[in-house]
Amino acid sequence: MKWEWRRFLFSFVKKIFHGKKTTFSDVQTAPLSEEQLKAVSIAPVALRPLQLLVGSAQSIGKQRDHNEDSLFTLNAILADGTSELPFGIFMIADGMGGHQHGEIASGVAVRAFSHYMLSRLYLPFINLISESPGESIQELMETAVHESQQAVVRRAPGGGTTLTAALVLGEQVTIAHVGDSRAYFVYPDGRMQVITHDHSLVHRLVELGQLNEDEALSHPQRNVLYRAVGQSEPYRPDIDTYQLPHPGSLLICSDGLWSVVAENQVFRIIKNAANPSIACHELVKAANDAGGPDNISVVLVQFLA
Repeated sequence: MKWEWRRFLFSFVKKIFHGKKTTFSDVQTAPLSEEQLKAVSIAPVALRPLQLLVGSAQSIGKQRDHNEDSLFTLNAILADGTSELPFGIFMIADGMGGHQHGEIASGVAVRAFSHYMLSRLYLPFINLISESPGESIQELMETAVHESQQAVVRRAPGGGTTLTAALVLGEQVTIAHVGDSRAYFVYPDGRMQVITHDHSLVHRLVELGQLNEDEALSHPQRNVLYRAVGQSEPYRPDIDTYQLPHPGSLLICSDGLWSVVAENQVFRIIKNAANPSIACHELVKAANDAGGPDNISVVLVQFLA
């Protein structure tokens, strides 16, 4: 069978080079056998240990003179022959409250959250004599947000920030969220699933039916939050745990991206990019091409299994 195919291909090429026109009607086709299908099929590669492919990008935008966004990514894995466990912390904070207060608030919040989670979870995770932290993952995340809250009140009084943080352990991701930065699951079939809830005035008006989505995007109070890290009133962050999509990706971004770039364009950029790092930079470019009215921060996490 292999020799017959080579002979046909040689004859087909020979006719082209000798000026004899060959049409597809001259070609006789037949369904491939199971053995032939196996020969031309590419077997999926099982990646071991399980791992995460991570990209990030940030821009001041086109209409701001300083950056009030902060982002953080940490990607690790422990594989010792008996277990394999991807570990990752991914976070975006979008500060508010003026030049100094906004950028200080976001940076302080990210540092306080990551410091707490690393000391309470990551270091015990890699310690030879590890002890259970005693709290659940969701309790740890809630306390980390509280630590961020206290740090912002001390270091940037009058300022505030959004905070959207993802903790990946194995095939699960736990999201802690305050404000209107967003987290999405991005699926290969084109679905963009928002897994966070905007704590903004206009989003609340949309929920009450007083505004539609298009009106919310241009509303003069679209940046007003009723819940933010650093504000004095007590609140509880939204905390939820999900299965990571695979195939698929986790996208975290500030409103500098999601408020100006349509979801279908976001999906196309992610799908067509060679890797998450390129995708993130292309997403930032798309936001700037759309006017870049705000700071832009993007983190993209792809689960490889």
